[in-house]
Amino acid sequence: MNVRIEYPEMESLAPEVRAMVESFPMNVARMMANAPASVKGFLDLAKSILFFSEFDPRKREIAVLRVAHVTKAVYEWTHHVTLAQNYNVSDQEIQIICTEDPVKSLDEEGNLLCRVADEISRDVRLSDNALSQIIERYGTRGATELILCVSYFNFLSRFLESTRVELED
Repeated sequence: MNVRIEYPEMESLAPEVRAMVESFPMNVARMMANAPASVKGFLDLAKSILFFSEFDPRKREIAVLRVAHVTKAVYEWTHHVTLAQNYNVSDQEIQIICTEDPVKSLDEEGNLLCRVADEISRDVRLSDNALSQIIERYGTRGATELILCVSYFNFLSRFLESTRVELED
């Protein structure tokens, strides 16, 4: 059975929603347009995490890949493998992220990033130990941005998988 939520017809969207979706031409934005009141907030939050956060993008992508792996979000995984490679995450590191449980073969920081992704994805709440480590390593802002990033990509993976967003052609 191929049950899924259909994408809205672009012509049926309000002009401002259509413009936002066209500015982010990916199936995830098209699907989000089924909830037009949320499109702007969704895109603004995505941009804040991907383009305006001070958290290092290479580290971010390690955490995002781990979230995508743990949540089995193929769309998220596929898009972020490319991004991760653009930020110098090696093919070997990507392989470790998607095969080890828990991740132990990256460097100390990579292992910690994957641990944070695992704990938030699986347990909802970071352990006191993991939270202490990321506060010590990244400070208040960095720890908060990392937690927000991992939390956002958990939301996104659940949205993608539950609505059945397909990879673009």
